Amino acid sequence: MDKFKQIESFVAVAQRGSLTAAALAEGVAPAIMGRRLDALEARLGVKLMVRTTRRLALTHEGTAFLEDAQRLLADWADAESSVSAGGVRASGHLRITAPAGFGRRHVAPLLPRFRSAHADVTLSLNLSDRVIDLTGEGFDCAVRVGDMPDSSLVSLRLADNRRLCVATPGYLARHGRPQHPSELARFDCLTLSSDASQTRGWAFRPHGAAGGQELVHLKPGGPLDCSDGQVLHDWCLAGYGIAWRSTWEVEDDIAAGRLEAVLQDFAAPPNGIYAVLPQRKHLPLRVRLWVDFLKLQFARADFWQSQNRS
Repeated sequence: MDKFKQIESFVAVAQRGSLTAAALAEGVAPAIMGRRLDALEARLGVKLMVRTTRRLALTHEGTAFLEDAQRLLADWADAESSVSAGGVRASGHLRITAPAGFGRRHVAPLLPRFRSAHADVTLSLNLSDRVIDLTGEGFDCAVRVGDMPDSSLVSLRLADNRRLCVATPGYLARHGRPQHPSELARFDCLTLSSDASQTRGWAFRPHGAAGGQELVHLKPGGPLDCSDGQVLHDWCLAGYGIAWRSTWEVEDDIAAGRLEAVLQDFAAPPNGIYAVLPQRKHLPLRVRLWVDFLKLQFARADFWQSQNRS
């Protein structure tokens, strides 16, 4: 019996929830589908599904095998498509994660546009400021902002990201302007809470722009913190303190006079916006095309302005 057909049948039954539904979709008898599953379980030496007349449930081993089997079938479809007469055609499901604020503004609008060019690809977007375990949680690609720690993951730089300290004109009129990063201790600083991904603190050149690339990281405190960057942005606009935000988030507010930048002479050099992948080798076609699409969009001179106006 064809091993590949056994795997296809297992995935079809798992996705449709019953032998009968999977058999109907393929146009075969349910008994044939059942024999394929029996042969697969016998070959692997594990029980993949618990089947009764009323219900079907995956075992722990079956759940783990399903993810690998789905990836195998998608990769096979990509391989066939890439050499077909119709040219490159991606398919399968693409799981993406991105930081909440950045993802809402700069990643989410791109998914429908990507799918319009690749109609056989379905996509899921997870927005979270938590650092996602790509391999453990089954994600194909993460878009991440900031310094990349040493890791077994593969990171590809897509664009620069610069951060600034900002506050409202009203707050600065009431409390004054810090002249050095060390003075931030006297101000109300709006910071990400400890369970968010920004764990190193705010980065500055300790001796100003003339001091080279040496950096210090400060963890200023204040009466308010939050795990969501958009909330910090809103608090900053409401005049509750100084926030350390990315230029893509606040440049429109600065241009409109709603916020003012402080400590610009001490601002750290840009860090990066990255596509992060679990591995470099054997990437499915849909992942390669998604990363290329991100590179192209983020490299456009008008991309950041048009996204901020949206």
